Amino acid sequence: MDRLMAVVVLTAIIHLINTLIYAVRPAGVTTQRLATAYSLFNVIFLVAQTANMLQAPLLSSIIEHAIARGQEAANSATGIIHTAVYQQELVVLDYQIRTVILGATLGTLIGAIFIPTFITFFTKGIYIFDQVKSVPKMIGMVLFSPLKVAKMARDGIKVPKGKFIKEAVREKLSIPRKFLVLNIIVTGIYTTSVLSSLYAGALFPEFRATATLLSGIINGMATILFATVVDPTAAGITDQAMRGERPERDVKQMSLYLALTRLLGTLLAQLFFVPAAYVIKYVAEIIARGGL
Repeated sequence: MDRLMAVVVLTAIIHLINTLIYAVRPAGVTTQRLATAYSLFNVIFLVAQTANMLQAPLLSSIIEHAIARGQEAANSATGIIHTAVYQQELVVLDYQIRTVILGATLGTLIGAIFIPTFITFFTKGIYIFDQVKSVPKMIGMVLFSPLKVAKMARDGIKVPKGKFIKEAVREKLSIPRKFLVLNIIVTGIYTTSVLSSLYAGALFPEFRATATLLSGIINGMATILFATVVDPTAAGITDQAMRGERPERDVKQMSLYLALTRLLGTLLAQLFFVPAAYVIKYVAEIIARGGL
């Protein structure tokens, strides 16, 4: 498989799984086992972590090959940034990284579409775990006794099918709009942070390691917003539903709108990508020149 296509597929998988996490809260509220729901999702999240470990070096190698080709054409390890050949390499890199961001959008879209199905699947998975009390045993049953697992799921908790999307859209929005808007911004920043830092390394090849490691500057802003507004608000709505102070449909509505705003955030990342890269490049230049 082409290196770029492999990165796009892995990025789509990562964002697909990170979108499906929005199904955990509705499943946890339905079963009244929210902690178990998150614990079981961590098993699935291992797939995203594995994909991330494969994606990062592949993506980095794309940048390194572009820099190497520029250096070879300029016959120099420095001063290549203004050569015509390297400028063309930057144009190609811009296209490639935007394609990777598109992979994030596609993965998020697929995840959003399958949230209703995953809520049903995950709710019944929690019910099965409640009987077997062991993740390894549960995985073994799925692999070696699928008919038994299907029977246990069929006899377990009955949950509504995926009609809640239409219901959630038609009903009046009962969750804060502010935290949905912030989720768009946070997702946009998270989606592009590492990609922008890698591109900044291509813009400043002499100190590309410094630029690449500065992705934390961009991520830091998103982390503050997520930790202070987005996650506490979502947790509060979920807890209220668990205590019976809110209807369960509010949590389902929230999961849908979080998925939709996450999708918009990956589109916003296309706008953030280049400006964020130049911010990182600017900071890397200050550090390289001893300004910090």
